[in-house]
Order: sequence, then C-alpha cells, then structure tokens
Amino acid sequence: MDLTSARRIVTFVLVLLCAILVSNTLSNIIMAALGFTGIFGFIIGFVLYAVFFFGVLYFFERFFGITIFRFGRQ
Repeated sequence: MDLTSARRIVTFVLVLLCAILVSNTLSNIIMAALGFTGIFGFIIGFVLYAVFFFGVLYFFERFFGITIFRFGRQ
C-alpha cells in the first residue's frame, strides 16, 4: 500500500468519525430540548441524525474537497 492510499483511508475514517460525533451530539441536544420519547422520539432522532450526518459529509466535500460518497456527481 502506498502513501496516498493510506492517506485516503485515514482521511475517510477521520471524516466519518467527525460526522458521527457531530450528528450524534446535535441530534441528542435537539431531542433533549424537544423532549420526545418512545417510538416517536426514536424515529425523529433517527431522521435528525441522518440529516446531520449527511449534512456534515456534504460540508466536508463542498468546502474542503474531501470526497466520501461523491454527492452531486454522476
């Protein structure tokens, strides 16, 4: 494995870790503020988490040029 492959793997892992941490924190804060519980809270929390997760990935791709899932490309 050459250095560019290792760099891509490390970048991929760090970006995914950052997206997980940010989306988890934001969705937990919003869910605690809104006070949703039960199955309704689970569904709303899951949707919020997904929105924030893909939002962070899009942010990294758009502003730092780090491509994870190639949003907007064919």
